[in-house]
Amino acid sequence: MNTTTTTTRGDLFQKCHEFTEATEARSQGLYPYFRPIEGFSGARIISEGRELIMAGSNNYLGLSLDPRVREAAIDAVKVYGASCSGSRFMNGTLKLHEELEQRLAAFVGKPAALCFTTGYQTNLGAISALVGRGEHIITDKLNHASIMDGIFMALGMTRQIQVHRYKHNNIEQLEQILQSLPADEPKLLVTDGVFSMEGDIARLPQMRELADRYGVRIYLDEAHAIGVIGATGRGTVEHHDGAAMADLVMCTFSKSFGSIGGFVAGDEAVVDFIKHFARPLIFSASMPPSNLAAVMKSLEIIENEPERVSRLQQIAARMRRGFTELGFDIGTSETAVIPLIIGDNQKTFLFWKYLYENGVYVNPVVSPAVPPNRALIRTSYMAIHEDSDLDRVLEVSAAGGKAAGIL
Repeated sequence: MNTTTTTTRGDLFQKCHEFTEATEARSQGLYPYFRPIEGFSGARIISEGRELIMAGSNNYLGLSLDPRVREAAIDAVKVYGASCSGSRFMNGTLKLHEELEQRLAAFVGKPAALCFTTGYQTNLGAISALVGRGEHIITDKLNHASIMDGIFMALGMTRQIQVHRYKHNNIEQLEQILQSLPADEPKLLVTDGVFSMEGDIARLPQMRELADRYGVRIYLDEAHAIGVIGATGRGTVEHHDGAAMADLVMCTFSKSFGSIGGFVAGDEAVVDFIKHFARPLIFSASMPPSNLAAVMKSLEIIENEPERVSRLQQIAARMRRGFTELGFDIGTSETAVIPLIIGDNQKTFLFWKYLYENGVYVNPVVSPAVPPNRALIRTSYMAIHEDSDLDRVLEVSAAGGKAAGIL
């Protein structure tokens, strides 16, 4: 087998050899990605042999580490094995799938639900299945990449789709777009409930009013909302004290549910349609039994222990206040996702390095994950953080902000 790395003009691999940014960052000690985690202990991790406070996880309720969730996953492996070894469409549907779907539908107040193997696949599959030739998708410019990839997949399947993007949470521009569209052409409005980098909340009541006025269906991504906002953690609709504000509700299991996978919930006919036309569902192996059981146990805990949600919301309010008082720009954050907006990439990586070397694990985010010149440190919090953890994060951040020339 020829394994030569020699490249020539016209070689597909040429761009790979020309990509040097990661190598340069590694040589400077400023490469923050793909760092292995060797162990977990509550809100702390072990990385490269050192203990750090985890302030960058989406494990919002701490349930991936809960002994009850772990035990449920282990028991499922003993009964069902490690894999379903097939897609939902064929031999990969267990009774566990159907039981979980019924419980999830009830949790979000919808008649039916459908589980996918990942949250990414949920958006990819549901959106691309629903929107077709001659139809319209309206999307917030800061929606998650999985939403945009679902739109791109729909575009790839048929070019006859119209995509309209409005400024983030800008209801006025959204209405202008809706006013311009033909009344008799089907439309889907897609939005995050809680935006994954900004930490702010969709203006869902106003969106529902516009949707009713202009004949639009609403698809709501609750990945960072369920378990995070609302009195009992039921997400954006509960946060706004409303009912039936979204026609379809989507969520991932890799955040508050402490596992992996995702689901979409809505009317039975709509869910059944997605089940038969979502290619990422039909052509991917289904969620393993251990993950299904972990999600069911997490759902039970969320329903029975709302104090976890309350604790998370208290922590989030404390950290937003603390960072603001220190002089950081946290943008429009309203939740447990709190960005420290810096703008300059170099300062962002220097700040990250200081935090990492002083025992705080966070996530540096640069373009294209955020708009150009809006580089930030994404911090996020868990209900299992102790007050001493939070004090230490603020203390190190203050010192790091000065060292990196941010404060």
